[in-house]
Amino acid sequence: MTTGLQLALLAGGLIGLGLMLLVARLLPAEPDLADALARVSATHTGTTATPAPAISGTERIGLWGLRVLPPGLWARTPVRELALLRVPVARFYGEKLTFAALGLLIPPLLTTLFNALGLAIPLPIPAAASIGLAAVMFFIPNYNALDEARKARLEFARALGAYIDLVALERHNGIGVRQAMEAAAQVGDSWVFTRLAEELTRSRWSGLPPWDALHTLAAELGLPELDDFADIMRLSGEQGASVYATLRARSAAMRTAMLNDEIAQANAVGERMTIPGSLLGVTFMALLVAPSLLRMFTTS
Repeated sequence: MTTGLQLALLAGGLIGLGLMLLVARLLPAEPDLADALARVSATHTGTTATPAPAISGTERIGLWGLRVLPPGLWARTPVRELALLRVPVARFYGEKLTFAALGLLIPPLLTTLFNALGLAIPLPIPAAASIGLAAVMFFIPNYNALDEARKARLEFARALGAYIDLVALERHNGIGVRQAMEAAAQVGDSWVFTRLAEELTRSRWSGLPPWDALHTLAAELGLPELDDFADIMRLSGEQGASVYATLRARSAAMRTAMLNDEIAQANAVGERMTIPGSLLGVTFMALLVAPSLLRMFTTS
């Protein structure tokens, strides 16, 4: 009797659920206004709506850390470097937490392996190693961001020298300041030219002078060469000064400075290369003198 009653209740519940779903399906749905407008606009333009970029797992971890962890835990965040590399702050924080978690897990895993091999390790040693390794690996993304940003700034300076020459040629042909800057930015296909073209286009739509946009970009990314170029173009745009010779001189000075830096780095590498040679010579002399010294001490 009890089993039959339970089956009847289950069957009645399933029938009621089916009827509820059927009624919900037949009732007129209330459309989402934003979604409807997006569909209509996509239909009229012949294009489909662009889906939002997916958030990676590292960014999810970073967003969780921003919500839960205290702000002072992150220490110094390289904001300029991340903006130059176009790395979201959430992804950067997610990488820091991921590296720290790996640092916490590596010593216990090694301890387990050693214990399986019969090498007993006291518990305080892996515990201290986990904390120390996690603290060290927590700052590895900082070092990576600083190093990649340094390389990106060098690449930006090299491309900026070519861009300044192109702007000088456009100005020498009688083209306006904004048109010369925008036309020169369309020539190259590297990320530097793309970034300059984006900033100039944004300044056009916002109504700002192009040199002000470049000033802002130079301040955000820490690019003094771009700031100097913006000052030169300000003189040309506001006072109508001829800047062809000034731009060519500026690009030549930038190339000379980069060449001097590369020569200095090459000399430093060359000096470091002499150290192994010197050690090899000292070792060779020691091998030559060692038999005589040993013979002298043994005979005495």
